[in-house]
Amino acid sequence: MDSVYLGPEFYNNKIQSFLDSNKINYKKLKDENELVKETAKLIYQNNVIGWFQGRMEWGPRALGNRSILASATTTKMRDIINEKVKKREMFRPFAPVILEEETKKYFKTDEYISPSARWMLMVYPFKEKGIKEVPAVVHVDNSGRLETLIREDNPKYYDLVKSYKKKTKIPIIINTSFNVKGEPIVCTPKDAINCFLTTDIDYLVIDNYMVKKGK
Repeated sequence: MDSVYLGPEFYNNKIQSFLDSNKINYKKLKDENELVKETAKLIYQNNVIGWFQGRMEWGPRALGNRSILASATTTKMRDIINEKVKKREMFRPFAPVILEEETKKYFKTDEYISPSARWMLMVYPFKEKGIKEVPAVVHVDNSGRLETLIREDNPKYYDLVKSYKKKTKIPIIINTSFNVKGEPIVCTPKDAINCFLTTDIDYLVIDNYMVKKGK
């Protein structure tokens, strides 16, 4: 299988119409470059992002199109997402998404990194560098169920993580499914807005539109 992005997709005009009809304030970003730079900056500033882009993933994992994204540099962020966003037990771990070319710097892998890691199906032990730099995604046994990211799979998602790396020197962020405990992963713009408004997610990035909590 070349892609897991086989689910429904919602286009700009439909998304804008939904936001307008529900009187939701938003900022429209002019292009993909502005989108990834602005979102990377918000993650760097320790905001929690609801990320809704393109076709939904087909399968049990959120792989960057229906995801909650955040910085992995402090355990406090893990606790915030578990308690105030996912509404689940505090000990539950999160997955790291990492630029594939950086994987061996952070993980003790086999000689060849399994392609299955691109779909969050592999667990590798962290090296000391990873334990120190991204504690929010380190499991109690110092491992991580990682998602390795190549640009061909998801260019916008890849560019976002790369933009974050340019700001921080760290090629890893938290990726967890865009839902709360007991609910399915969001599928439609309506699902995404409902989850955003009923949790402590700070920003919703839905295609080229950015919605901020509050004003």
